[in-house]
Amino acid sequence: MAARLGVVSQKGLSDVIREEIKKPIFRVLAIILIFSAIVIGNAAYEAGNITGAVLGAEAIFGIQNLQIGDFKLNLWSIFIGAVAFILLFTGSYKTLEKIFIGLVLLMSISFVLTAILTKPDILEILSGLIPTGNAAGLLTVMAIVGTTVVPYNLFLHASLVSEKWKESSYLPIARKELIVSIILGGTVSMAILISAASSGLTNVNSAADMAVSLEPLFGKFATWFMSLGLLAAGITSSITAPLAAAYVVKGCFGWKGGMKSAKFKTVWAVVLILGVFFSSLQINPIEIIRFAQIANGILLPVIAIFLFWVVNKTSVLGKHRNSKLQNVLGILVIALSVFLGIKAILSVLQSF
Repeated sequence: MAARLGVVSQKGLSDVIREEIKKPIFRVLAIILIFSAIVIGNAAYEAGNITGAVLGAEAIFGIQNLQIGDFKLNLWSIFIGAVAFILLFTGSYKTLEKIFIGLVLLMSISFVLTAILTKPDILEILSGLIPTGNAAGLLTVMAIVGTTVVPYNLFLHASLVSEKWKESSYLPIARKELIVSIILGGTVSMAILISAASSGLTNVNSAADMAVSLEPLFGKFATWFMSLGLLAAGITSSITAPLAAAYVVKGCFGWKGGMKSAKFKTVWAVVLILGVFFSSLQINPIEIIRFAQIANGILLPVIAIFLFWVVNKTSVLGKHRNSKLQNVLGILVIALSVFLGIKAILSVLQSF
């Protein structure tokens, strides 16, 4: 739906929402909600992205900290932040696309090979496709949803496809690319879960824990592949989160100009710097990542409802608006995400 919106309307999701909500008060409230949720949320999520890449780098190259008085600064956070800054500063969609493809392939190969090296029980995997009462806790499920279907990607994808394809005749190509992307994303997610389940790890608070726990079971190769996958995944996401935030702000305020405009660069730079700062603090990295993923899982239904609303408007998509089947499937996905989101909030409240 997000891809179709971008290709047909040639606008981002936040642009369309701003234009289609006619009453000023509702428009302002919607913009404030989207702006705060995505920009502030992405700053927290960016810390998780960078921290994930740091875990991978530390497992391969070791921990690198700089002691400044009582404050300890993680040098890997700064390095990964600098890499993301340089890549974003180029302001070229084609350059970023090539880098994304390379990093995603590296991540995919790494995690799939790690899963294979763990020699999982295929029958156990197949039986695990059916949820049972012994499944992971609700917040863990929300974290998985929040990292697999990231809400800000709905904004980012609509904006990026509008830059790549300029006519609705490209919709079939966009769909084919999405099918490949979604299958690949699902395969990688399953490979990560298989690797974690096969290892039997129950307490991972740092890269050292991960490396030490994996090596006796699967040897150094599994550790290296997992670490490379984490590094590639973290760097990829550390680029997309600030980029998505910049597109959201651009659409909310109706800014003109593309990725090279000063305002656009300022937004992604602020989100990136905040991510580096929070990642550098001495906070349990797993908790940072998990918090960001749960927040994303709770935010998803809100953004999905906005998207669902605009793709049903003839004034936006004309003949390309949602069909009845797409609406039925869309409602089912939104209902599931709302149910999980409410249950997750209740679960958090009960824990206090």
